[in-house]
Amino acid sequence: MADKLNVELREDFGKGASRRLRAENRIPAVLYGHGEAPLHLSLPGHETALAARNPNALLELQLADGSSHLALIKEIQRHPLKRSLNHLDLIIVRKGEKVEVDIPVVIDGEPVSPAIAMVDLQALTLSVDALHVPEQIEISVEGAEDGYQLFAGDVTLPKDAELVTDAEILVVSVSIPRVEEEPEDEAAEGEESESESAEESAEQE
Repeated sequence: MADKLNVELREDFGKGASRRLRAENRIPAVLYGHGEAPLHLSLPGHETALAARNPNALLELQLADGSSHLALIKEIQRHPLKRSLNHLDLIIVRKGEKVEVDIPVVIDGEPVSPAIAMVDLQALTLSVDALHVPEQIEISVEGAEDGYQLFAGDVTLPKDAELVTDAEILVVSVSIPRVEEEPEDEAAEGEESESESAEESAEQE
């Protein structure tokens, strides 16, 4: 289901104009795709921030002239410190078409202790229906043991989704953390070195 946003066309451009928009709690954005001329937009700050929590959110953009566009968030630019939204790139999508999107990978469940699960690939690139983009790919590691590995080609995908990521890339692995102990000889050498340094300092004093 699309998030509906009432948007306005922008007539002023540049960094100064963008700063003024953000001061009014609005987000500058550009909408493009399907060979149409790019539209420079002003989006409502709070509603846009809520929708952008899902990086692949489907948006229904309503303009004052009554026209509307369906769009996906292509890129988000954030303030480097505040992490607030600075600018959005949006792409026009239409019913029935497929788009390539990066879907976050999350793990569910617990492996057999003391093993832990690691997400080796943070997102899978899929070709999916533009109007039905999944928020995430859940992978169960419940009861998995040390040495378990799951590759992209073995991940269960949502209905009608096609894998774009290389099928042989490791996505999730389960292993027992191994702490490398410092060899006794090196530890002893380190202690002797510290002792010698202390003696030299004492002699200098």
